[in-house]
Amino acid sequence: MTVDQAQADMRHAFFGGATGVMTSALAWLAAAAVALFVSPRGAVAALFFGGMLIHPGAILLSKLLGRPGSPAQGNPLTPLAVQTTIWLLLAIAVAFLASMQQLEWFFIAMLLTIAGRYFTFATLYGLRLYWACGAVLALAGFGLAALKAGTASIALAGGIIELVFAILVFAQEKRTAR
Repeated sequence: MTVDQAQADMRHAFFGGATGVMTSALAWLAAAAVALFVSPRGAVAALFFGGMLIHPGAILLSKLLGRPGSPAQGNPLTPLAVQTTIWLLLAIAVAFLASMQQLEWFFIAMLLTIAGRYFTFATLYGLRLYWACGAVLALAGFGLAALKAGTASIALAGGIIELVFAILVFAQEKRTAR
C-alpha cells in the first residue's frame, strides 16, 4: 500500500477525520458549558472524560455515515495514529501539572497539544486543511494565554474552532467523494 493509498483509506474510514474533529469539538463545548454553569475545575473533568469518548464517538459517527470507522488491515499509517494517541496521553499529564499552578493552563496546554496533533493529521489523512486547523488552534492558545482568558472562553474557543474545521473537512470530503 502506497502512502497515497493509505491516506485515502484513512480518509474513507473516518470521513477525512471530520468525525473525530466533530466529537472533539463536542467535548470542548461540553467543557465550556460546565465551566460556565458548574465550575472551572469541573470543566477539566468534562474535557478529560469527554476526550475519552472522542475516538469511540468518531467510530460510531463514521459508521452512522456509512464509513467503516477503522482503516484497512495493514494500513501503514495506523501505527502513526496510535503513536500520536500515546503522545496525547503524555501531554494530558503535562496539562494536569500545569493546572496545579493555574487552572486555565490546562486548557491552554490542551489547545496547544491538540494543535500539534492536527499537524500530524495532515500526514495521516493527506489533507492540508489540518495544517490550518493546527495553526488556528495554536494561535488561539497563545493569544488566549496572553489575554489571560478564563476557562470557559478558552474551552469555547477550542470548541468553535474545531466545529468550524469539522464542517470544512466534511465539506471537502463530500466534494471529493463526488
